[in-house]
Amino acid sequence: MPLDTLAPSGVAKTRTGIAGFDEITLGGLPTGRPSLICGAAGCGKTLFAVTFLVNGANLFNEPGVFMSFEERADDLVANFVSLGYDLEGLTGTGKLIIDHVRVERSEIEETGEYDLEGLFVRLGFAVDTIGAKRVVLDTIESLFSGFTDPSVLRAELRRLFGWIKDRGLTAIVTGERGEGHFTRFGLEEYVSDCVVLLDNRVEDQITTRRLRVVKYRGSAHGTNEYPFLIDVQGISVLPVTSSGLTRPVTSDIVSSGISGLDAMLRNGGFYRGSSILLSGVAGTGKTTIGSHFVDAACARGERCMFFVFEEGAQEICRNALSVGIDLQKRVDSGLLRFEAARPSLYGLEMHLARMHRDVAQFAPSVVVVDPISAFRGPSSEVHATLLRMVDLLKNLGITSLFTSLRSSGSLLEGTDQGLSSLMDSWIKLMDVEENGERNRILYIIKSRGTSHSNQVREYRMTDAGIELIDAYIGPEGVLTGTARLTQEAREQAASEHRRQEIERRRRDFARRRDAVERQIAELRAVLEIEEEEAQTRLTEENAHEAALASDRQVIAVRRGAAE
Repeated sequence: MPLDTLAPSGVAKTRTGIAGFDEITLGGLPTGRPSLICGAAGCGKTLFAVTFLVNGANLFNEPGVFMSFEERADDLVANFVSLGYDLEGLTGTGKLIIDHVRVERSEIEETGEYDLEGLFVRLGFAVDTIGAKRVVLDTIESLFSGFTDPSVLRAELRRLFGWIKDRGLTAIVTGERGEGHFTRFGLEEYVSDCVVLLDNRVEDQITTRRLRVVKYRGSAHGTNEYPFLIDVQGISVLPVTSSGLTRPVTSDIVSSGISGLDAMLRNGGFYRGSSILLSGVAGTGKTTIGSHFVDAACARGERCMFFVFEEGAQEICRNALSVGIDLQKRVDSGLLRFEAARPSLYGLEMHLARMHRDVAQFAPSVVVVDPISAFRGPSSEVHATLLRMVDLLKNLGITSLFTSLRSSGSLLEGTDQGLSSLMDSWIKLMDVEENGERNRILYIIKSRGTSHSNQVREYRMTDAGIELIDAYIGPEGVLTGTARLTQEAREQAASEHRRQEIERRRRDFARRRDAVERQIAELRAVLEIEEEEAQTRLTEENAHEAALASDRQVIAVRRGAAE
């Protein structure tokens, strides 16, 4: 049941301050009523109850009383120091009272007049002393260990829970798991207003803790099982089934940190809040590309988280220096945080709960998970866990990069985890073996919402980071490395030969043109000489004709005079 579809409750609630639990219960435990926390040994009942009181005192200014029927006060204080709970300090400031009530079964005589009046007096005095609003009784089996008559037991349970309600106390009563019942006596769950079951399972030698709200009178609540985590930071619950498909979207673009890869995407990067899958065989640089991704985000002033499952944080920082990326500087600035753990340290859902808590505390803008292929287990469980992981980050608007180790360099479109269909962008890295060497290439299989290059690109690891190179694509296929260099040398030699041939032809043509121009000049000179001679002869002939005409005229005049 998605938590965002639950109707609001009319029951007054008291927040526990336990991450995730208040979301599951839509506000916390019922105010002024008893709640039963039950489970087997080691599942965290006492820790849950103590956290309820500590958070009440520190976060909500509500003093509390812890009444123990098993552990002494000094033992409780010592046990919770490792979690950072200063129980001694809270008792010293009057915000907490720890009272140990010794119950010996051999000293209890069960009669019709036996009651818990002495317990009520003792508990009431502690409550009135500090004005307590919260109460814990741990555990109820120890209190009623001497009862054998179910009718008397039921009557005293009702009296106890009725007394708690009359005083308006928000109470937690812890109980041990019984056979066929949630508790040993099988009665507590019926008289409690809220019942929370804690479970500690071991599967394939890996422990997973789960929590389920069995009932909650007068209120809706999440009904599924939820993993919860216990570590040095206390207890946190992950509401993994609250993920839906209603998410905020944005058109902002974030860079991959590699200029050549950004150029292959029309928008110059990936949409903010999108999920990116980077898959490839060993040695193709998946972690290095992830280092580029977080380094670019830190350069923009954004917080980043790097979840690693195969290498330590110091190893990744050292290796990133070989390609010119100083991740340690980002860590020191507080913008980058590493979380490293072996996949076998927790169960799948515990890893998810841990990531949920860490992301909520650090509030990053970019998350890298390296690699998701490290998770082992039934394929359906691995897929479900990864789906929840993707939904978790997308719902928070976090841009996420997941790396995955592929078993071979084939071009098969599937992944071992079946996660490719969940991703907004998918980049494949491959090794190409030829001419006695291995070279790296990448290509973008998909990028939702933006066009992208369909070309295969070769890339190299350099001192200045990852550099993309145009791969040679010809009749013989894709050439990389020395094969590409050899082919480029051949093409350059052929181009040089063609250039030289063109230059030779140009020189030949120039020589022929010069020869023809010289011939034309010589012919033009001969022509000019002949033209000049012809003009001279013409002039001479004209002069001769003029002289003849003049002579004829003179002769004519003389003849006329003689007559």
